[in-house]
Amino acid sequence: MTTATRKRQPADESGAVFDRELKDLPQELRWREWMGRVEAVLFASASPVSREDLARVVGQGASVEMLIEDIQAELTGRPYELAQVAGGWMFRTRPQFADAIKTTADLGDQSLAFTEMEMGVLCAIAYHQPIDRAGLADIFGKEVSRDLLARLRYKDLIASGPRSPRPGAPHTFVTTETFLVTFDLQSLRDLPELEIVEPSNLAD
Repeated sequence: MTTATRKRQPADESGAVFDRELKDLPQELRWREWMGRVEAVLFASASPVSREDLARVVGQGASVEMLIEDIQAELTGRPYELAQVAGGWMFRTRPQFADAIKTTADLGDQSLAFTEMEMGVLCAIAYHQPIDRAGLADIFGKEVSRDLLARLRYKDLIASGPRSPRPGAPHTFVTTETFLVTFDLQSLRDLPELEIVEPSNLAD
């Protein structure tokens, strides 16, 4: 085993140290290795990977953003892309291939179909979070069922937020990282302008 090979091994029981800098490689090969590491980490992850996490596998002087740009350039024309969502990056298939994937691929239970009321409540939480059930009732003019909220929680689109200052300190609801990923948002600042709708006609 060469010295260069030993340097590139991750930390293990023998105490070997993961070599981020790759100073034994020429600059061009070093950059390609960093690109490969970033791509491998993203490929292996089922959720967005932050810049801080990606920076742990490349040299201190390497720009994660430039590495991402080079990877994105190489993916031009491929059926998948490297997207920036929820404060990180992840691989996603391009929208034009959605029908082909649904027709042939075994995607398991990934149903994200919403009733009109579910979508209305999800939007209300997204725009007014943290918000409790009483706040939702104020918006919709009626109580929002616990079952509906449980369905949104089961899909990992909402979670419990801080306690409300109302009497009894009820739980509030907030959106999750899964919400951002599902709707292709980098952050809540990317939410579209809110349209005024009449919620009274919505049914659970």
